[in-house]
Amino acid sequence: MEKPQTLAGRRAIVTGGGIGIGLGVVKHLAAAGAQVALTTHSRSADEAVAALAGEGIEVIGANLDATDSAAVTAVVDDFASRLGGLDIVVNNAGGLIARHPLAEMSDEHWDLVLKVNLSSAFYVSRAALRHLGEGGRVVNISSLAGENGGGAGAGAYATSKAALDGFTRALAKEVAGRGITVNSIAPGLILDTPFHETFTPKADQEKTIASIPVTRPGYPADVAAAVEYFARLDSGFTTGTVLDLNGGVHFS
Repeated sequence: MEKPQTLAGRRAIVTGGGIGIGLGVVKHLAAAGAQVALTTHSRSADEAVAALAGEGIEVIGANLDATDSAAVTAVVDDFASRLGGLDIVVNNAGGLIARHPLAEMSDEHWDLVLKVNLSSAFYVSRAALRHLGEGGRVVNISSLAGENGGGAGAGAYATSKAALDGFTRALAKEVAGRGITVNSIAPGLILDTPFHETFTPKADQEKTIASIPVTRPGYPADVAAAVEYFARLDSGFTTGTVLDLNGGVHFS
């Protein structure tokens, strides 16, 4: 059964689209009919684009350090030119980097985590707003950590994601009059991602899964489905919201 073309004719950028949640979003949006451009930092963009082409999914891509303001502007402008415009921006680039207790955290680690998770979304959104018009959509990928403080050693990450939710609300108010919506998705445990493969031991994953009311972990496709809703033209009355996506383990 083919997926309904809910995003036919829509043009999207997904940052961090080469792996994990971002890759799932890229595939889902493309299947829904969108033209998709992805950026990636931890993987070769050419490799990601070629792998997707092997699955019958045609996208364009670029390597990008989303903490580099000038580079972000250049890539967003290039994508908008190549796509013939821009309708959807998914700010997915981010990461935990490493676990450090706040009492022992270096200035460098604190600054880097905030740049990776918060400043990157600001840079991309600012650049994209020159191209987005009526019906434009910005979707920020936040985290349950932004609402519950995160796990051990994730204080900087939790802070950056809480700030991202605040940025979501502020930007939503600023651009509502232009017909642009801005929303945030706060996933809980999403497996099949490098994030949890790297930072969450198997025993901790199993403990978390046992606490989830729907009795399973999430996967990139779960996040992608929520992104699709926010990206659609008929979601225009929903803006400035943070969507809990955690199987019922936490309600904000």
